[in-house]
Amino acid sequence: MAPIEILACEAWAQLGKVPVQALEEIKARAAFDLGRIEALEQKVRHEVIAFLTAVAERVGESSRYIHLGLTSSDVMDTALAFQLQEAADILLEDCDALLETLKTLARIHKQTVMVGRTHGVHAEPMTFGLKVARWYSEMLRNRERLAQAKAAVGYGKVSGAVGTYAHIPPSIEAYVCERLGLNPEPVSSQVVPRDRHAQFLGTLAIIGATLDSIATEVRHLQRTEVAEAAEPFAETQKGSSSMPHKRNPVTCEQISGLSRVLRANAIAALENVPLWHERDISHSSVERIILPDSTIVLDYLLVKAREVLEGLQVYPERMERNIQQTQGLLFSQRVLLALTEKGVTRQVAHDLVQRSATKAWEKGEHFQAVLLRDPEVLRHLSVDEVAACFDLTPYLEHVDTIFARLGL
Repeated sequence: MAPIEILACEAWAQLGKVPVQALEEIKARAAFDLGRIEALEQKVRHEVIAFLTAVAERVGESSRYIHLGLTSSDVMDTALAFQLQEAADILLEDCDALLETLKTLARIHKQTVMVGRTHGVHAEPMTFGLKVARWYSEMLRNRERLAQAKAAVGYGKVSGAVGTYAHIPPSIEAYVCERLGLNPEPVSSQVVPRDRHAQFLGTLAIIGATLDSIATEVRHLQRTEVAEAAEPFAETQKGSSSMPHKRNPVTCEQISGLSRVLRANAIAALENVPLWHERDISHSSVERIILPDSTIVLDYLLVKAREVLEGLQVYPERMERNIQQTQGLLFSQRVLLALTEKGVTRQVAHDLVQRSATKAWEKGEHFQAVLLRDPEVLRHLSVDEVAACFDLTPYLEHVDTIFARLGL
């Protein structure tokens, strides 16, 4: 807060309201001791007054120019905006690092074939690289959101008790904000409107939700029955106090857990938007928890997500084995479309394919073999045409196009 008070004094000095000598004394002596501030706050029960009193004790007579025309929130909210800019810069760097990791992983596994799942059930073939590219695309949007949220909270205010500039001209605010790299709040009350902070924390929650989505996917892929990927596991790491064989996705579980804190804090930030009249203090105690906690938590999650993905163990052989597990059922839509191209109505074709798929599933036979025993299917499709439906090529031929959209 001291730098903001000094900047305000500098601006007043330019207007001739603060003597040059007094300004120099303030800049030279405006220090404080946290212990003294805490002791004063116990008496006055007002943190800014305690701060100003502690500074005044060191500055002396010239301290009468400190806080000239200001209210507490002029200092607190402007300082908070500056802190959030610095926090956002750290988070943007984290996002950039994670994006690079995702880019590399997507390129490595661009053609690594796996089964795509919907509702947790095998759907159609895809590639693991395409899955990672989807994460990459989402993180690109998150980075853009974070940059916008950073701009949204980059507003200070030095406009007095109810935002009217009754005791301080707007030029003071303009000077202070410019020196701090902030914008003046266009219309303030006693505080900067809290929709800005709600947008910021909402953005952190969205980014956390993306990381939760990635972590949840890795957790599913690490399940014993799937075993297509796993988070890194150190040589000396232990998975269980009772079961030595365990290799649990604990980092991903931690990411999923802590992302819930971000979502909860975003709700609290929304609750801070409706304040009484020109301001009450109900938001303040909440923000002292949710703002530092959310920025620290997201920083941690971005770093941990990058560590997981950089060390991710991918098992293409198991992916291939899982594709074979359903014995060709993944290609049912190809058969459906082949029949419709031969003039079969979609509903009839759907019934034919579903009937054969059900037989294959129930009897544990390969789907292609069942189709080739169905006379109704063979009335419309040749043996070669049925076999062509089980070609992986169509599922891979547009991967390059999708990657090109992302610059991958």
